[in-house]
Order: sequence, then C-alpha cells, then structure tokens
Amino acid sequence: MQKLVLLRHGESVFNQENRFTGWTDVDLSEEGYAQAKRAGQLLAKHGYTFDAGFTSVLKRSIKTLHIVLDELDHLWIPVTKSWRLNERFYGALQGLNKQETIAKYGEEQVHKWRRDPNDHPPAITKDDDRYPGKDVRYKNLTGRELPLTENLSETMERVLPFWGEVIVHAMRENKQVIICAHGNSLRALIKYIDLLSDEEVTDLEIPTATPWVYELDEELNRIRHYYLE
Repeated sequence: MQKLVLLRHGESVFNQENRFTGWTDVDLSEEGYAQAKRAGQLLAKHGYTFDAGFTSVLKRSIKTLHIVLDELDHLWIPVTKSWRLNERFYGALQGLNKQETIAKYGEEQVHKWRRDPNDHPPAITKDDDRYPGKDVRYKNLTGRELPLTENLSETMERVLPFWGEVIVHAMRENKQVIICAHGNSLRALIKYIDLLSDEEVTDLEIPTATPWVYELDEELNRIRHYYLE
C-alpha cells in the first residue's frame, strides 16, 4: 500500500474577500498562513514523510507547500512546480466578488459556472490584463494552452497528463508524494482517481489546508481516502 497526500492551499486574500481567483496570483491571508502551519503540524503529528512535492506556479500554493515542508523539516526535498496544477481559469469572473456576481447573473448560473464540468465562465480577450499570455511564467505555453476561460473538463485535460507522466512516475519509484494545489485542479484529480460522475464532482467540497489522504494499491488504484484529523 502507498499513501498520497493532496492539499488545497490555505485561505488566500481573494478567498477572504469572497472573490473568484483563478490564475490571479494572490497571496495567502494571515489565516491562510496559519492554516498551512497547522496542516504541516498535523502531518508531522501523524508521522508523514515525503520524498517529492508537486505544486502549481501560483504563490498561494507554493507558499502553503513551503510552510508544510518547513514544519516537517523537509525543505530539502525536490519540489516540482507546473502550470498544469494551477486553479481553473475563471475568465472574466476573476477578481469579481462572488455575491455581487450572483446578484447580477443569478445563483443558478453562477453555480453552473463554478461547478458544472462542461460550462464555461465568460471569456476574457487577449487584450485583457488578466490574459496569461502577458505573464512571463507562461511564456513557453502554446496559444492553445493559454486559456481565455476554462471549465472543469478542460482543467482535467491539462492536469491528467502531468499526473500520468510525472507524478505517477515518481510514485512508481516508491516515492512518498504530496500535491499542494487548488480547489479545481484537485477536484479534477479526485474525479479521475475516484471515478466520479459529473453530478458527484459538482457537489465535491475541498476545504483549505486540510490533508486528503489516499491509500493506493500496488497498481495505484484507490483503496480508500479520508481527511487527516
């Protein structure tokens, strides 16, 4: 049996302000830093050790993993950062207050934008300041890889190749792995591992900075999962 730990980043400034975040590179809130520290302490209490870490290229995820590894005295392990683990790109919703958006478009529509695997939020245009093609960290991405908007199914399309080609490779070398990412990139991964339907994944809530542990068999199939307490 092998264990895999998934961790959503701690509360961000936009989480605190109830804003859509997406690829906007906001920092952790004060509470988010504290949550990350508590997550690291919880993993240490249960005796977890890691050989490799994986995270996105967004600071709220990078910093959460850094704090966790510091609590475990594991800052020395290799950490791979990839845009493929970024949060879902929320298009023109990024930066908007969620409650104000509900007041404008209706709760049902906003819920579909947030959770329906096949529904797209309103797109931005390439002249928008939020377009990732203007960010140096995405300079090597192709035009097709640079989103204007993104649904959960498209998030899965970029997460799963990284899972299959990079993370699974590490796990097959018997490395103990922690993945620190975002609500929707983790939701995409959980949908795949747990074989969830579109309806089931719509209702899946992933709290901030709460370790989600998978126990996997020799073929890396799920035995069970649970939140660490």
